Amino acid sequence: MDPELEAFIPLFPRADFTDPVTARKALAELAAAVPAPDTGDLEVEDRTVPADPDVQVRVYRPRQPQGAVLWLHGGGFVMGDARTEHPWAARLAHGSGAVVISVSYRLAPEDPFPAALDDAYAVLAWTAEHAAELGVDPERIAVGGHSAGGGLAAALALRARDEQGPAICFQVLNQAQLDDRQEVWSQRTFTDTPWVNRDKIAQSWGHYLGSRPATPYAAPARADDLSGLPPAYVSTAEFDPNRDDDLDYALRLLRSGVSVELHQWAGTFHGSQALLSAEVSQRQIAELGAVLRRALAP
Repeated sequence: MDPELEAFIPLFPRADFTDPVTARKALAELAAAVPAPDTGDLEVEDRTVPADPDVQVRVYRPRQPQGAVLWLHGGGFVMGDARTEHPWAARLAHGSGAVVISVSYRLAPEDPFPAALDDAYAVLAWTAEHAAELGVDPERIAVGGHSAGGGLAAALALRARDEQGPAICFQVLNQAQLDDRQEVWSQRTFTDTPWVNRDKIAQSWGHYLGSRPATPYAAPARADDLSGLPPAYVSTAEFDPNRDDDLDYALRLLRSGVSVELHQWAGTFHGSQALLSAEVSQRQIAELGAVLRRALAP
C-alpha cells in the first residue's frame, strides 16, 4: 500500500451497504470534507433533462470547450449524486477542458436496474441534441465514470452501439464495477480492503439487480461481443476487488479490435484518489483529465 494512502485507512467508514440510507449519509459527509475545487473559470449550472422521470444533471462548462463528457458517479449503484460528485466533476472539467455533464441517476434499491442506465441514456440523447447549446461538437461526446459509474458508462456504450444511438467517441472506465459474478481472483481474495471489499460489492449487486437476472446492460462483462465499441481508457487500483474484472475487460476490448489505454495504479485501493494530499492521487486525477483532453481534441 502507498504509505501516503495507508495513513488514512482508519478514517474510512466501514465498508457496508446493509443500510443504504446510512451509506448515503456517510458519503455525503466524506464529500463535504473534501477541499472545494476552484470553479471561478467554469460555468456551473444545475439542469433538468426531460425524461420519464426527469433527470437532474450538473453541467460544468469551461471557456472554449472542445467536447463533452457524460460523467457517472460512483457509489455502488446505491449512493451518490451530482452534489457528492462535485469535487471530482469540477476537477475533471478543469483537467479535460470539456463540458462535464454530471448525472444524478436513480439509485437502488428503491430504483433497481435498469433505472440508472435509462437515466444515463436519456442524458446522452439530450447531450447530443443540445450540443450546439452546450458549445460542443456532437461527434466529440465521451462517457465515463468511477466504480458503479464506470460500469454504467460501459453499459451505455454497449446500449448506444446496439440501438444505433447517439455517437460516443470515447469511454473512461475508472475502477469500474462490471461483473456481478465475482469469480476473478481479486473479487475472491480482497475480503478486507479499505472502503470496498468483496461483501460490499455483493451487497451492491443485490440492491442493483433486485430479483432480475443480470444482463450485459447491467453487468457489461457478461457481453459476448465487445466489437464496435468506442476507444477506452481503463484504470484499476491494485487493492480493489474490481481490479481483475477491469483488466480482463480491457484485454477483451483489445482482442475485439477496440483501442485501449490501460493503467494499473500500484499501491492504491478503490476510491483512494479521493485522498487528494497523496501524490499518487494527484497523478490519477491529472491523468483522467489529460486522457479526456487528448480524446476530445479536434
